[in-house]
Amino acid sequence: MRRTIVGVMGPGETATDRDCQTAFTLGEQIAQRGWILLTGGRAVGVMEAASRGAKQAGGLTIGILPGTTDYGMSEAIDIPIVTGMGSARNHINILTSNVIIACGMGAGTASEVALALKAQKPVILMNVDRLTAQFFRQLSSNDPAGGTTPH
Repeated sequence: MRRTIVGVMGPGETATDRDCQTAFTLGEQIAQRGWILLTGGRAVGVMEAASRGAKQAGGLTIGILPGTTDYGMSEAIDIPIVTGMGSARNHINILTSNVIIACGMGAGTASEVALALKAQKPVILMNVDRLTAQFFRQLSSNDPAGGTTPH
């Protein structure tokens, strides 16, 4: 039986302290439940914090990396997937995950949330303002494919 893969997405360099603290806790909780954590794999922001949290709790981590090498990868990544795809890797992040948790918001994270809604994946938004949550709720309700409403 396939284990649950939880994608934690969020800002890299522009992540706030609150985003990183939340991501670290999410990583811990994901690992404690025996789920697999998937992030963008880099050693920065939400990706780094969630991966460290999962590793500290004994979890398994996957990093979907943007470059052609593992340069800049978090040391907390167990399984690096080197794509050479830059931001196009966002689609891999979403399609591989069973559920997506967006922790904070940036342009890359927004693209991942939109792709998740299009793919009808469950989405949880954390540390976002009311306007952002409203935008994605409206986007999902207008999706002719019947995308999932952000929680």
